[in-house]
Amino acid sequence: MPDQQRDYYEVLGVERDADAKTIKNAFRKLALKYHPDRNKSADAEERFKEIAEAYAILSDPEKRKKYDTGGFAGVADFSAEDLFGGIDFGDIFGDMGFGFDFGRHAGGSIFDRFFHHQREPERGRDLEVQVMVTLDMINEGGEQAVRLGHPMACEACHGTGAAAGTTPRTCEACGGSGQKVIARKETKDKGSVMFQQITICPVCHGKGSFIDHPCKQCHGSGQIEKEESLKIKIPRGAEEGMALRIAGHGLPADKPGLPPGDLYVIVRTAPDKRFQRLGADLWRTETISVADAVLGTEIKVPTLKNSITVKVPPGTQHDEVLRLRGKGLPYFEGNSMGDLKLRMQIEIPTHINNEERKLYEQLQELDKKSSHKKRWWESK
Repeated sequence: MPDQQRDYYEVLGVERDADAKTIKNAFRKLALKYHPDRNKSADAEERFKEIAEAYAILSDPEKRKKYDTGGFAGVADFSAEDLFGGIDFGDIFGDMGFGFDFGRHAGGSIFDRFFHHQREPERGRDLEVQVMVTLDMINEGGEQAVRLGHPMACEACHGTGAAAGTTPRTCEACGGSGQKVIARKETKDKGSVMFQQITICPVCHGKGSFIDHPCKQCHGSGQIEKEESLKIKIPRGAEEGMALRIAGHGLPADKPGLPPGDLYVIVRTAPDKRFQRLGADLWRTETISVADAVLGTEIKVPTLKNSITVKVPPGTQHDEVLRLRGKGLPYFEGNSMGDLKLRMQIEIPTHINNEERKLYEQLQELDKKSSHKKRWWESK
C-alpha cells in the first residue's frame, strides 16, 4: 500500500453510507477511465491500483466494517489474494467489446500484473498500431480489419530454432546463462573485498546454447515474419486515441515457451468531409447569404443518420454557432449523445449585377438615415 493514502470513499467518490450498487457503479466508471490498457497517461496505472484497492475493501462487508472502525490499520494485513480473490470482475465489466477479458492479460489477472510483479514471467514486447475508424463506425460500433506483419514464434520448432526431434545444446562455458562471471578478491587494510565482473559469454556470445541442427523453416532463428489479419471490435462511442489491447498478438519472447507481448490498437478518427470531431461533438461549417443572415432562412444539414432541416434565426451573425442537441456521437459507456454544432459563415458577394447594386445602394441610404436619427436622438 502507498505511504500516503486517500480515504477509500474519497477515492471512489461515494458517501460513507453508500450502498453496494453505488460503490460498484462508481468503481466500474473509474476503472474504465483509468484502466492502463486504455489510458496511456503516466499516472493511469497508479490511479487504477488505488481505485481497485478501494473497491476491494468497500465491496466486502467484513473488510468495509474493519476499515470503518479501524481505518487503514484495520485492513493492513490483507494480501492481494485476500483483496481480489473473491471478486468476479467478469460480472462487473461483462463483455466490453474490446475483444479480450477486461480483467485478464497474457500473464494472468491484471491484479497479478500490478501486485505481483515478481511473479510476472518474462514475455515479448508489446506492439502498437493505429487504425483509422470512420465516424459512422464510431457512432454504431462494429468490427474493423487490421493487417500487420511482425515476427512470430516459429510454429515448426516452437521458437527453439532447432529442427524437429532435436534440442539446442547448452553452452558448457556459461551453463546456459549466456554470461560469464569473473570474480576476484582483494585484501584491504581493514579486510578483504570481493569484486565480480559480469560479461557476455565469449563462447556462445550470450545465447546460452548452440543449435547443431537448425530448423529449416526459420533457419535457426526461432522466429518467422508473418502477416496477421485481425478483426478488432470497435466499441460504440470509441474515444479518440483509445487503446484497445489484444492479448498475445505482440512480439514473441526472447526465450522459447514464454508468452508473447500484447498488441495495442490505437483508435484514430478518419477524416470526414461532412464533419470535424471534437470529443463527442461534431462541427460543421454552413455558409449563408447576407439576406438570409438578416431575414432568417431554412437550410438542409446532414447528420450521421440522415439530413434534417434547420431554422436559421433572423439576425444571425458571422461565426455564430447553432447547436443541435443530441445529433453528435454517443459518449463511450454512456447513454447520452454529443451535439452537432454549426458554425455560420456569411458570404459577402464580390460580383453583383446592376439591379443588386441599386438595392444595396438603397439599403445603404436607409442605414445612413437610421444611423443619423439614432445619433440625433441620443444627443437629446
